[in-house]
Amino acid sequence: MQAFIHYFLHFGIPFFIAYFFFKKDWKRVYLILLATMLVDLDHLLANPVFQADRCSIIFHPLHNYYAIIVYFGLLFIRKPFNIIGIGLLFHMLTDFIDCLMSNSVLY
Repeated sequence: MQAFIHYFLHFGIPFFIAYFFFKKDWKRVYLILLATMLVDLDHLLANPVFQADRCSIIFHPLHNYYAIIVYFGLLFIRKPFNIIGIGLLFHMLTDFIDCLMSNSVLY
């Protein structure tokens, strides 16, 4: 169930964000939001590349607090940078939720 939630947050919610908040240009916005998942390329720098119980936040260079501050700053720049900022911040939120689920005794 955790994997379903994780991938729904990565692919489904950006669709709703694009469709409901950017109705006029939702297809382009959705593609931009999907493109922000390229931030996960920093996972290739890890050894091992995939570890099921590893939290992406803090561990990977593009998932650290300094990067998140830059992503927040993108919100205040005009399109398409603000959309990229939304996508990157939502990506970080999704990964943080995944970390919470991975380390939760309730789940």
